Amino acid sequence: MKLIWKFNLVLLGIFVLGFAIAGYVSYRVLQANAREEIVQNARLMMEAALSSRTYTNTQVKPLLDTQLKYAFLPQTVPAYAATEMFNEMRKTHPDYGYKEATLNPTNPRDRASDWEADIVNAFRQSKDNVEMVGERDTPTGRALYLARPIQVTSAACLVCHSTIEVAPKTMVDLYGPANGFGWKMNEVIGAQVVSVPMSVPIKRADQTFRTFMLSLAGVFIVTFVLLNVMLHMMVIRRVTRLSGIADQVSLGNLDAGEFRTRSRDEIGVLTEALGRMKVSLVQAMKMLE
Repeated sequence: MKLIWKFNLVLLGIFVLGFAIAGYVSYRVLQANAREEIVQNARLMMEAALSSRTYTNTQVKPLLDTQLKYAFLPQTVPAYAATEMFNEMRKTHPDYGYKEATLNPTNPRDRASDWEADIVNAFRQSKDNVEMVGERDTPTGRALYLARPIQVTSAACLVCHSTIEVAPKTMVDLYGPANGFGWKMNEVIGAQVVSVPMSVPIKRADQTFRTFMLSLAGVFIVTFVLLNVMLHMMVIRRVTRLSGIADQVSLGNLDAGEFRTRSRDEIGVLTEALGRMKVSLVQAMKMLE
């Protein structure tokens, strides 16, 4: 097998190995970065919901508490305010979601679905777990969810949710006496669940991965061609010339050519050595004559 073929096979093997390793590492890193971006978006949405709850509880609710004896206003409930805020956002971003999923809610729309109930029960079983991140399939594609427990930490919550007798009559008239009661202090009664679509960041990561791999392949092809040209110009052509002259000399043709070079590299040293050998051979032949 010729030297250039051996060189190309070794170079190709190195490239395939490097290409595979670079592809694996870059894909994992890009996918991890995309998922982290999605998680950060979910946390930002969660913080926005918490801010809405705090604003409602500290600035809106005190202004409307006096109306409670005449009519129950859901707008005074922090959970209602946060949910409505995200419902407005969903008009332009329908794939995003926010829900205060509750096992026994006052408002029926807050009732936890099966998969949300599993999250709530997981929080109930592990009180030290303050955040849960996971993925699920939705009709619009893969989505990441971030959940945090809703725990009764204030006695003010029990005014409306302990017993029917204590609850405001206007609230019972609005929602009925069947749901939203029996809550206890420090009990995990639900979970704030934020859903964020994964399609856009993952698609962007895949596009970046393809661009990177195509660029890497392009760099290799250019390098491969340049190395072959360099190998031919600096090694193959010179060695071929030397072997041709040496072959003619070995057949007795002492006028085949001269071993001359201006290069001081290894092939240049070999050329000079062959030149000296030819001179010695010519002198030996003359002595024999």
